[in-house]
Amino acid sequence: NHWMTAWAGLEINTLAVLPMISKSHHPRAIEAATKYFLVQAAASALVLFSSMTNAWHTGQWDITQLTHPTSSLILTAAISMKLGLVPFHFWFPEVLQGSPLTTGLILSTAIKLPPITLLYMTSHSLNPELLTTMALLSIALGGWMGLNQTQIRKILAFSSISHLGWMTIIIVYNPKLTMLNFLLYCLMTAAVFLTLNSMKVLKLSTLITSWTKSPSLSSIFLLTLLSLAGLPPLTGFLPKWLIIEELTKQDMVPAAMMMSLLSLLGLFFYLRLAYCATITLPPHTTNHMKKWHTNKPVNISIAILTTLSLMLLPISPMIVTIL
Repeated sequence: NHWMTAWAGLEINTLAVLPMISKSHHPRAIEAATKYFLVQAAASALVLFSSMTNAWHTGQWDITQLTHPTSSLILTAAISMKLGLVPFHFWFPEVLQGSPLTTGLILSTAIKLPPITLLYMTSHSLNPELLTTMALLSIALGGWMGLNQTQIRKILAFSSISHLGWMTIIIVYNPKLTMLNFLLYCLMTAAVFLTLNSMKVLKLSTLITSWTKSPSLSSIFLLTLLSLAGLPPLTGFLPKWLIIEELTKQDMVPAAMMMSLLSLLGLFFYLRLAYCATITLPPHTTNHMKKWHTNKPVNISIAILTTLSLMLLPISPMIVTIL
């Protein structure tokens, strides 16, 4: 509950991830680690600055007592940098592209928990107009910039940016819904990253030939991607449905409508991934070597995460009552 310990935790977090990003010693990995370090250091300095400004004006170091408007604005900017929200999103696709898939999974899920927690704890004093604007921009840019990508890690980075927009818009009105959305997003993203890691796929052209290697995994991967896109009757529909319902209760129907329409952009690139993974071989001039068909047993964690990311919608009443 003290700003200094929260700041120390964020710093430890940053330093722990740096060796994981740069362990391959590839120039792109080193570049990604440097970018990550610079952005996170700047964000941590802003967190410290905002908490000190608040302490200067109110005499409080408690995280939940962030009441000064300037402090909450600076904190919003700092957390947006930590998370990769628009307009502080530029570092995230680059860093994810320079990292291996397992590190990319950690960067997309676990590393985002501390900043989201800080937003959750200070949600009552944040500026709703600013957060709504940033959220809508994140959903729009995440969808648009993911459209013409061929690298799967970049596509997943832009997908992450648009999902963060959904979480940010609702945090002022119903913080628990943000945490539920984050949890389900982590489940689905983990399933996608682990599946890609198991198939050893990094770009669309290699994804095209992956169905010959593991047909059953590819066909389930199709459903996981559609769940991440938020199609009913899969798990990914649940947080979108609840967020749109909450926004209409708050008289924010235009925002809800814009978000629903902008999420179609995301659906397009998920469908593109799904098309390459399973349905057919698109016409291409370059010759690809077919992979050997190996009946390698699927990792148990992939099985559990995929099942959870497909099957949770029927128990949504129970999830809502827990909230």
